[in-house]
Amino acid sequence: MRVLHKIQIFSLLLAGFFFLATDLLIAQGQQNEMESPDEQFQRVNRAPTVYLDCNFCDYNHIRREISFVNYVRDPESADIHIFITRVAASGGSMAYELSFIGLRTFSEISFELNYFAERNNTASETRDEITSLLQLALSPYISQTPISNQLSLSYNVLELEQGQDLDEIIDPWDFWVFEAYLGSVSLGLESNRTDFDSRWGIFADRVTEEWKLRFRPYFNYTLVEIRGDDRDPIRSSIQRHGIDSYAIKSVNEHWSAGLFATYLTRNDRNTRHRIEINPGVEYSFLPYSEATRRAITLQYRIGYTYVDYFEETIYGAEKENLLNHEIRGSVDILQPWGSISGGIIGSHYFHDAAFRRAVFFGSVSVRIIEGLSLRFSTNFQMIQDQLSLPAGSSTIEDILLRQRELATDYSLNTSIAITYTFGSDFSNIVNTRF
Repeated sequence: MRVLHKIQIFSLLLAGFFFLATDLLIAQGQQNEMESPDEQFQRVNRAPTVYLDCNFCDYNHIRREISFVNYVRDPESADIHIFITRVAASGGSMAYELSFIGLRTFSEISFELNYFAERNNTASETRDEITSLLQLALSPYISQTPISNQLSLSYNVLELEQGQDLDEIIDPWDFWVFEAYLGSVSLGLESNRTDFDSRWGIFADRVTEEWKLRFRPYFNYTLVEIRGDDRDPIRSSIQRHGIDSYAIKSVNEHWSAGLFATYLTRNDRNTRHRIEINPGVEYSFLPYSEATRRAITLQYRIGYTYVDYFEETIYGAEKENLLNHEIRGSVDILQPWGSISGGIIGSHYFHDAAFRRAVFFGSVSVRIIEGLSLRFSTNFQMIQDQLSLPAGSSTIEDILLRQRELATDYSLNTSIAITYTFGSDFSNIVNTRF
């Protein structure tokens, strides 16, 4: 009951924060719209100010190549707010969405553009093409200022082969993309200690408008050995190997259906073999076409699980055949004022509903007022489904080296960060020394 009480208090505080942040954002927006005629005249008769809202862009390159605007470090000081997001697309390509939000004098000029980076594009090619698109998209704003007579626009004519259709796509790989990766290999050596960690695997993905397919084998191996002069070496070897796979069918703009299959072997969780087969459905309250910016979804999965344990569990099982189901609701919002994501997951086994789990997760990043930003994230789990706990006691070595799963009723991970920036509004200068 104490845990539930804390959750209720936390939910009320978070809801109160949302209302406060919304009021502040609305008030700030109204304040920005109340400009005098003299202020509006000054804005029109100079290069516009731009706030580039992109957490993966090469700012130095963009500012160097597009020097006919003034860049500011806070959106409240901007005439143009450029908001860029990206999401993985079919065939291993990347889809970018660029939103141009006109403010103050340019409040009537707002639009969105889309750009697709091919899978074989280098980072430099993608960067240059996005920069060119930004240059083109800024022209409607520049045309409203006196500096418009200092800019020119060129056009390159593309020559198409006779009979070539722009919409025709000929793909000898049928949209399959394969990737073999060596995630990391690390080795640490000391006179009394050895640490080794390795992660590798394979991806096979196919993404079209109708289907989303994946087959992913992965392999993780960790070794820790501690030696001493007066005792035998303490050795911990953790192996976590598995396969993730799914086949998801698009039904319409709000519904999709899928089949999920996984395999796992993990000695630190007393799992020799674990095979799960889970069909499921998902409903999106908003059209999937809006998912890069906002999504509200509800998922339901039901399935079968076979488990073979290394050791007999505390419930007297060496092998088990289980039926379970899971429901998940989530919200993801990515907007120029910040982002919000969160949700809840609930699951239990059919043979005994007491074996259940509830997960609450969320993150918030909001620009409250000029220069002040708040970032908060949390993940809280109520755990009552640890069926793989081995019988017998755990040694201190097993506990310290995390080689044996320990019983718990909950887990909580949370973080909070507040930042405040002040000083000069402009950030035009590019200096890459050191």
